[in-house]
Amino acid sequence: MAFEITGKVIDISPVMQVSDKFRKREFVIEKKESAGGTVFVDYIKFQLVQDKCDMINDSFMREDVKVLFNIKGNRWEKEGRVNYFTNLDAWKVEKASGDAPGFENPPYTIEDAPPENEEMDALPF
Repeated sequence: MAFEITGKVIDISPVMQVSDKFRKREFVIEKKESAGGTVFVDYIKFQLVQDKCDMINDSFMREDVKVLFNIKGNRWEKEGRVNYFTNLDAWKVEKASGDAPGFENPPYTIEDAPPENEEMDALPF
């Protein structure tokens, strides 16, 4: 299932080469919402994996963006201890202004989303 959110990019991590076959990059957006005169701020961390790592760079800092993502949850067991983790896997990032080259704002469909069962789902990070 695909989700969409908008916010301001406040942090972009360097690309991490986790293994020979896996790399990722994390970034954080600040999402502000107002209700009854109060402003609520959330900081939401996303990850980009493999070829998607190049989708964002320092030119996105402090820019409003639209992020299209999937929620992935996994179970991981090591030395008899079970752990669960959730990732927000971004598969498309667009500047909200739409003026960045290569980041048009065409309509998207659920078919544009990458498959949810990828080889990387079993990795514990």
